[in-house]
Amino acid sequence: MSVTILSRIVRCFKLSLPKSVKTGWWLIRITVPVTFFVFLLDYTGILGQVAAFLNPFFSILGLPGESAFILITSVFANIYSVIAVISTLGLSIREASILAVMCMIAHGFIIETAVLKKTGSGVVRMLSLRIVASLVTGVLLNLIMPEMIGQVKSISLTTDSSFMARLLSWAINISRLCFKIIILVSSLLFVQRLMEEFGIIRGMTRIFSPVMRLFGLPQSTTFSWLVANFVGLAYGSATMIDEVNEKKVSPVEADLLNHHVALSHSIIEDPLLFMAIGLPLHWMIWPRILIAIAVVWMRRLELYLRKKYTFPIPAFSQLWIRPKDLRKKGG
Repeated sequence: MSVTILSRIVRCFKLSLPKSVKTGWWLIRITVPVTFFVFLLDYTGILGQVAAFLNPFFSILGLPGESAFILITSVFANIYSVIAVISTLGLSIREASILAVMCMIAHGFIIETAVLKKTGSGVVRMLSLRIVASLVTGVLLNLIMPEMIGQVKSISLTTDSSFMARLLSWAINISRLCFKIIILVSSLLFVQRLMEEFGIIRGMTRIFSPVMRLFGLPQSTTFSWLVANFVGLAYGSATMIDEVNEKKVSPVEADLLNHHVALSHSIIEDPLLFMAIGLPLHWMIWPRILIAIAVVWMRRLELYLRKKYTFPIPAFSQLWIRPKDLRKKGG
């Protein structure tokens, strides 16, 4: 029996290895050009000019003006690019933590919004939700987050102002960062494969079902929620779309789920990646979960008010029932 289990583990490793190599190469192709571009912007002084222009607005968020470049990078790219850019600017732990949470809410618009649309939510609504939630979360974190000692592990460590010296410093330190992230991503892909092989995710569905009630989500969305949070929207998109296509999740239920996972997904992988550059893990997790819970309940209130306008008024306690059942009651 132990031999069988070992062989399954070995098979998981063999299956995850090609994906790890592919992801690693993809990561290098993104990280190196992006960080080199930021290095040039910094060396030529352009980044400083942009920072000075945007500083009044970003001061509301407790962030320097160059943070705007990182936030914009996250919108059109992914978390790996964000980490790469943050690592070039020498931000404080507090500044980088606020910015990291904002970027985890508003990143990868192209791929992830396509997934959310495919599973039943409007593109404009999802884009607007993520942008607004990102800014609101940044403001709130600036109000409540305590001061933190230290700076992000930077890839610009040399004090020599010559171009070649700074270029060499960038090359050495970006290599270290890429290696660290590749090891972490490869480990996560292997664990993901193990969880699928041994049915752990399906088993966790039963455990997490009660939590969905607190989140304002129907129990039918539990598996898709687990996929989005433990695998990610991009990697788990096929599974999530399949749940909707097979009518295991109704369009209304999928839309509620999308309001949550648009703001809070990959609650293990993304925070661990930021932890690799020195950010506190817990600040990377709970702010997104709380804002996602608030948004889902506001969405449920919106659905309730629409039903109230069109159909007989249900009892307030019925806000706890599944949206699918509420739709049936309303007609």
